[in-house]
Amino acid sequence: MIQRKASGHGMGKQPAPLDVLMKFRMIINAVKRHFKWVEDQCGINGAQLWVLWEIGRGGSLRVNDLAAVLAMHQSSTSNLVDKLVKSGLVVRRRDADDQRVVALSLTRKGSTLLRRAPKPARGILPEALHRLPPSALAALDRALISLLKSMKTADKGAMAKPLAEIFRK
Repeated sequence: MIQRKASGHGMGKQPAPLDVLMKFRMIINAVKRHFKWVEDQCGINGAQLWVLWEIGRGGSLRVNDLAAVLAMHQSSTSNLVDKLVKSGLVVRRRDADDQRVVALSLTRKGSTLLRRAPKPARGILPEALHRLPPSALAALDRALISLLKSMKTADKGAMAKPLAEIFRK
């Protein structure tokens, strides 16, 4: 019989690896449930809702700027925007002074959907990370870097993909 050490949270002992694994499962399950809820409520996925929210916050954004605030690859961001444009939720407008610059803004339909959409619009995981104190966020980042190094199989390309895309596969 395999015996597990008690995690002893709060008693000076380190959590057992399986206790940490169970917390990852809880996080992943919560994110997946939130994505499903968002899609059921408003017909778009969580990443698309976050895009709407960021455009709505800024009033108007370029795709490169949007990709930066989402921490996603520009091509993934463009794909999300394309779907939102086809759905009539976002419009692309060329800058009057510089025709090379394309700004994104919400349509009336996009603004209405955003107002009625489940919160937090950027998703429960990004929202929770933004609410962490800077010291806790830095400690979590260091721990995750260490974990990724020990895995030796991390797909660095996944860092710039929307979570909805990662969960779909």
